[in-house]
Amino acid sequence: MALKEFAGTLPDFAKDIRLNVGSLLNETVLNDQRKYGLLLACAHGSGHKPLVEATEAEVADKLSPEAANAARAAAAVMAMNNVYYRFTHLAGNEEYSRMPAKLRMNVIGAPGIDKVDFELFSLAVSAMNGCGMCIDSHEQVLKKAGVTAEVIQSSVRIASVMKAVATVHAAVA
Repeated sequence: MALKEFAGTLPDFAKDIRLNVGSLLNETVLNDQRKYGLLLACAHGSGHKPLVEATEAEVADKLSPEAANAARAAAAVMAMNNVYYRFTHLAGNEEYSRMPAKLRMNVIGAPGIDKVDFELFSLAVSAMNGCGMCIDSHEQVLKKAGVTAEVIQSSVRIASVMKAVATVHAAVA
């Protein structure tokens, strides 16, 4: 089952979410690698297996193996980083933010695809996970690389819709 069909299984109270999935699939601000990579990263970032399976089917013939792997890797490393850096940011003891993380995150430096695309994937998953420190960090890298606010906003819009799809489907499944 592809993503639009999966979204079609959402109940009537989530009609807006279903419609938003269709809009995401017709997104024109982002190139295909970014759009489908973001969908895949956010599906994996949601942790909702049925959404992951539907999105994997959706992107199977639309993403290179390298881009698909980078999207999955962004979700994986942000699952770790978002918890750690959100803690260091929110903890009342600033000592934690001065300590080395001692976490392996080599994929950020060598994602196997264009660094900007990987940063977009990471930003979107960080937005889903609510890590303000990571959001700021990825947004700064993207702005420095010349990425427009419209592209960044489109990326986060994908994250918001995919999170909603996962949340609603998990609640009614």
